[in-house]
Amino acid sequence: MRTSPRGVAFIAAHEGVVTHAYRDAAGRWTIGVGHTAAAGPPTPVAGMAIDRARAFEILANVLAGFERRVSAALPGVAQHEFDGAVSFDFNTGAIDRASWVERFRAGDGTAARRGLMAWTKAGGRTLAGLVRRRQDEARLIFDGDYGAVGSQSIAGTAAEVADVQRQLARLGFYRGTIDGIAGAATKAAVRAYQSTHPDLVADGIAGPATRAALARDIAARDRQVETGAGGIVGLITALAAWLAAGERTGLVIGSAIALACVAAALFFAWRYRGEVARIAAAKLADPVNRKRKE
Repeated sequence: MRTSPRGVAFIAAHEGVVTHAYRDAAGRWTIGVGHTAAAGPPTPVAGMAIDRARAFEILANVLAGFERRVSAALPGVAQHEFDGAVSFDFNTGAIDRASWVERFRAGDGTAARRGLMAWTKAGGRTLAGLVRRRQDEARLIFDGDYGAVGSQSIAGTAAEVADVQRQLARLGFYRGTIDGIAGAATKAAVRAYQSTHPDLVADGIAGPATRAALARDIAARDRQVETGAGGIVGLITALAAWLAAGERTGLVIGSAIALACVAAALFFAWRYRGEVARIAAAKLADPVNRKRKE
């Protein structure tokens, strides 16, 4: 079975068509219609550029492999079901291990739809673009609805614009209202962010390459905050234990160091107050952490 022209348009509408190489949210070099080296030749590298015709030629060449995988995982399905499953596998490479596929084969459409919607994360974060894609794939697979493929910008929904605004705000590039409106301030913030990345075109459009870079930078910032907070807490704990042990030699110096660490911790907590609060809330919401506390 082959992907229909509407299925190809559906994939392109969600992947975007990028004519220069960029790194996706996982750091893999990507070009054209979401093409990476894992899908086959050519291998995208830094500085690589193609035109739109070549992008769709590459897509046509690599789709055969995904079509074979979907045919093996979901034999005998209708065209719209096949097209939606190919889109899912092209994006995730998980058609042979996703639990929703087994539930679909068993005829449990409700559970299958719910399982499909679990695939919305990249780089450890839930992305608005992936939520939208899974919703569109669910409508295609379970309802036969292709939507208005090819007629809407991939970054055009209010939810996606708001997600970009939140990411830019966390990185210090946007100070406006999170309203989901791609106005002048948002576009200026996108351009300012893009200008700090040599592999991005500073055009003010939050396309696939820009959103992938944002996801990577947010993940790196989260790791930095967690590492910094852990280091300061560890140092303060060690100094407190040393002072509590009754050591008198260097007590004044030790106390001064402890006070300096406390000041550094307070500054760190204020500087990254948004991230610290978010991470703390996530840990408190974790059932494992709640059980330990109890």
